[in-house]
Amino acid sequence: MRDYALETEKRVAFIRERLAASGCKGIVFGNSGGKDSALVGILCKLACENTLGVLMPCATKVNYGSDTDDALLLAGQFGIESRTVDLTAAREAEIAALEASGTVMNASAVSNIAPRLRMMTLYAIAAAEGRLVAGTGNKCEIFMGYFTKWGDGAADFNPIADLTVTEVFAFLDYLNGPESIRKKAPSAGLYEGQTDEKEMGVTYAAIERYMTGEEVSPEEAAVIERFHRVSEHKRVGRYDYIE
Repeated sequence: MRDYALETEKRVAFIRERLAASGCKGIVFGNSGGKDSALVGILCKLACENTLGVLMPCATKVNYGSDTDDALLLAGQFGIESRTVDLTAAREAEIAALEASGTVMNASAVSNIAPRLRMMTLYAIAAAEGRLVAGTGNKCEIFMGYFTKWGDGAADFNPIADLTVTEVFAFLDYLNGPESIRKKAPSAGLYEGQTDEKEMGVTYAAIERYMTGEEVSPEEAAVIERFHRVSEHKRVGRYDYIE
C-alpha cells in the first residue's frame, strides 16, 4: 500500500523539476474525463498554477456526454483551466482524404486517428503557449502497449507511468477526485460502447496479477503475453534502420 501523502509530495516535486528544467511556463494535458487524466490533472495543478486541461471530443457520443461532464467536473473541483477543441471534423476530413487517395481504411487505422489528432493538438498548444505536455498513461497500459504510438503515448513527462490501475483509483480516492470518475469503467472513448477491458479481452486485475507474478489463467496469460510481445516497439522508442 502506497503512502499517497508522500506520493503526492514526490510527484509534485518531480513535475516542478521538469518544468523548471524546460524553461516552460505552464503545463497542458488532455482532460478526457477518465481516471488517468484526472489524476495527472490534479497533480499538475498542485505543482503548477498555470495548468490547462484540454477537452478534445472526437466523434463518439460519450465524448460529448459523460466524458465532457466528468472532465468539466474535475476542472471545476480543482480549479483547472479548461479549453475545448472539437476534433470530429478534423477526423472526418482525414478519413475522407485517405479514402480519396485509395487507402482502404480498417478499424485499427480509424481508431488510431483520434489519439494522434489529440497529440497534435496538445503539442500545438504547448508550442504556442510555452507549455509542457503531460502524459496520462498508467503502468498497466504501458505494459500491454494499450496506447497509440505517437498518439496518447507521446508526452514530455508522465507523472503516473509507474502506477497500476488499482493505484490510480486509490490515489484518486485519497485526493477526493470526482466520484463519477472513480467509479466509471476505464475507456479511451474511441468508439461507441468501447471499454479498455472489453477491447483487450482481459481485466486490469488479471494484468496486475500477472505483472506481480501472481497466478492467472492460461487464457489470461496468453492474451497478456501476446499484447506485451507485439507492442514492444512502442516501449523501445527507437527507429529501426539498416546499418
